[in-house]
Amino acid sequence: RSTQLSAIFYLAVTCRAFIPSKFQTSGQRTATSKRNLQKAHASNDNQQECDRRSFGLTLMVQIIATTSLASSIAPLPAYAYPQEKEDKEKLVKGYQRLTYLLDNWVTETTVCGKSSDDNPYTSNNGCVRSPLKVMDYMGYRSINDPLFKADKTLKRLSVLVSDGDGSEYLDAMEKWAESAEEANGMAFVSSWGEANPGGGKDRVELFIERAKKNVVDARDGLETAIILLGLQ
Repeated sequence: RSTQLSAIFYLAVTCRAFIPSKFQTSGQRTATSKRNLQKAHASNDNQQECDRRSFGLTLMVQIIATTSLASSIAPLPAYAYPQEKEDKEKLVKGYQRLTYLLDNWVTETTVCGKSSDDNPYTSNNGCVRSPLKVMDYMGYRSINDPLFKADKTLKRLSVLVSDGDGSEYLDAMEKWAESAEEANGMAFVSSWGEANPGGGKDRVELFIERAKKNVVDARDGLETAIILLGLQ
């Protein structure tokens, strides 16, 4: 832009020298009348050149003014892709739900109020440890859960991560994917802990606690991703 302004300044100064006689002062007209015919013709040539340069000068000023105005008012895109806002909200909400699950692990993985007809393996007080809540919180039981297919959500959001954080973000994605799958697997095995031969409440407890470790790792991977995305 500085080059363009320099060119405009040059054209303006140059054209200033070629002032038509009808716009000259009385003193200038007296001096002009003393010039010979050859110089008068030269002045006419200079005037034509000035007219051409003036047209170019005006056009250039208009282009620069229009470009500057457009660049100053053109809004930046609000989101990198259509689902960005929704994906961010899902990720944060899913992280918060996992944190709640871990903070209330025993309560959330215990179901009470069942009779022996509902579950022959239920304890006398009507409460039983159930890993099904783990699957709920990890997004494996409903498409409406915020962490449903969270691996794809993380992949879409990866376009927002700076180049310097790319490797760490990839590690966080892999940690989430592996830990989430293992947590879901342990929860599923635990749900059949008492029904299998040789099973019992102790087997249910064992696999539920293994699932908890996987949930912790999955939550930590999710937390790292959220920090790198600037959502926390």
